[in-house]
Amino acid sequence: MSTKKSAKSAAPAKAAKAPSKGQGKGGVKANAKTASKKPELRTVSKTDIKVVHKADVKAPRVEPKVVAGTNVKPAAVAAVKAVAKPEKKKPEFRTNDWVVYPAHGVGRIVSVVEQEVAGIKLELFVINFDKDKMTLRVPVAKASSVGMRRLSSPDVVATALQTLRGRARIKRTMWSRRAQEYEAKINSGDLISIAEVVRDLHRASGQPEQSYSERQLYEAALGRMAREVAAVERIDVDAAVKRLQTALQRAA
Repeated sequence: MSTKKSAKSAAPAKAAKAPSKGQGKGGVKANAKTASKKPELRTVSKTDIKVVHKADVKAPRVEPKVVAGTNVKPAAVAAVKAVAKPEKKKPEFRTNDWVVYPAHGVGRIVSVVEQEVAGIKLELFVINFDKDKMTLRVPVAKASSVGMRRLSSPDVVATALQTLRGRARIKRTMWSRRAQEYEAKINSGDLISIAEVVRDLHRASGQPEQSYSERQLYEAALGRMAREVAAVERIDVDAAVKRLQTALQRAA
C-alpha cells in the first residue's frame, strides 16, 4: 500500500518540471540572447539639428508704465491719457443754428442751458418756433435720437421742388388711412416726404375742390416745406410759398 501512494505522489512532481509550450531545447538560451541584445545606435545628421537664431526669438512686448514722479516726457503722458480717456464728441448743434424738429418743423436754437430734473443735471437746447410762438427744450444727449436735424442741403431742396413738378400718386384706399399716411409723412421731418404730400393734395383750377381735412393737411405740409426752403435759401416765407406754388402749376 505504501509503495502505491508514493508512486502517485511522485507523478505530478515530474510533470511540474516539464518544459512549457513554446520552449524547446534551446528555449532558455533564446530568451537570454534577446535580453542581452544591445539597442542600435543611430547617427544624427546635420539636417536633424535645427539651428535657432536670436532674431527668430521674439521677446514679449512690455507696455510702458507711467509712474508719478519719474522723468517721463509730456508727450508720452498725453498719449497714455488719450488712450485711457477718449475725447468727447463735439455737439452737433450750436446756438443760433436753424434746425428741423420732426413734430414742429423749423426752429432756431436760442441758447443751451443746464437744468436739474429729478435730481439729475441735464444740458438742454432751447429752441424757438416763431410760427407757432412756442419754445421747446430738448436734451442735448437725445437731440439726434428724437430726429432733430440740420436744414436740408440745396441739393435736397432742388429734389423736393422736382417732386412737386411730378404727377400725383393717390392710392385707392379709404381717406382715413391716406390721411394717417400723409400726417406721418409731415411729422417725419423729411423734406422729400413733405413734398409728396403737397403734390398729392394739390388741386388745380380744373380739378375738384379739396375737402376740409384735405385742405388742412395740404396747408400744414405747404407751410412746413415753405419755412424750410425759406431758411435754406434765406428768403421770406411768403416768397418761398410762391416758389412752391409755381412749381405745382408747372406740374398741372
